[in-house]
Amino acid sequence: MSKFVATTYGNKKEILKFPDHYVTLGVTVDDAGITANTDGKKIVTAGTIVGGGVLSDNTKKVSKKNTQGGTTGTAGAAIDAEGVLLNDVDVTYGPASGAMIVHGFIALDKLPEVPADEAVTALKGRILFLK
Repeated sequence: MSKFVATTYGNKKEILKFPDHYVTLGVTVDDAGITANTDGKKIVTAGTIVGGGVLSDNTKKVSKKNTQGGTTGTAGAAIDAEGVLLNDVDVTYGPASGAMIVHGFIALDKLPEVPADEAVTALKGRILFLK
């Protein structure tokens, strides 16, 4: 049996500082741990720092990885943070496709939350957060 869902779309939130210079990677966004909003939708918002091993294994799902004191590498950087979601992703009905920015310039004031220092360090050299 098929399921039909009507969706209303609004304007896209632009998180890129320079929208002509970025690189994305297609990813599957995990729905685990996402809380439904007042409309009953589970939305992972654009600008969410994500990761989960997808850079080394593209079959893995990404999830939110903007945490202080998370998994650390030898330099003390959070190795879980691998990129930033380009667009909102609706995971109401399970994991869904999205685009993860792996290189570019992100407008810091457009993010849903301030990046953790460890996430910024982990993304350094690939993603630059600008005011």
